[in-house]
Amino acid sequence: QVLLVESGGGLVQAGGSLRLSCAASGLTFSNYDMGWFRQTPGKEREFVARINWNGGITDYANSVKGRFTISRDNAENAVNLQMNSLKLEDTAVYYCAGRLQMSSTFKYWGQGTQVTVSS
Repeated sequence: QVLLVESGGGLVQAGGSLRLSCAASGLTFSNYDMGWFRQTPGKEREFVARINWNGGITDYANSVKGRFTISRDNAENAVNLQMNSLKLEDTAVYYCAGRLQMSSTFKYWGQGTQVTVSS
C-alpha cells in the first residue's frame, strides 16, 4: 500500500517561512517524480512544484517561483517544500503527489497539510 504523509504545515505570518515534508512508503521512491499541489475552498487544486526522480529537474508555478524550493532525499524516501516569503494567497491545503517517471498523471496523493498565512 502506497502512503504519502505530509507534515510541517501550520500558521505563519506573512513574510515568514515554512518547510513541508512528505514521507513516502510502499513504493520504489526513486522511480517516481514527485510534486506539490495546493487547494483552497471552492477552487481547483493547483500545481505548485515538481521534481524528477533524481532531483535533477525541478519546475515551479509562476506564483511561487523564487520563493519556494522543492527537494528530495531518495535515501529517506522524502520530498520537501521550503516556502519562504510567504504571502496571504499561499494559504491552502498542500498535497504531496507521486507519478511514475515519464507518466503524465500523478497517481498517488497524500491527505494534505494546512498552511495558513496571516497578516
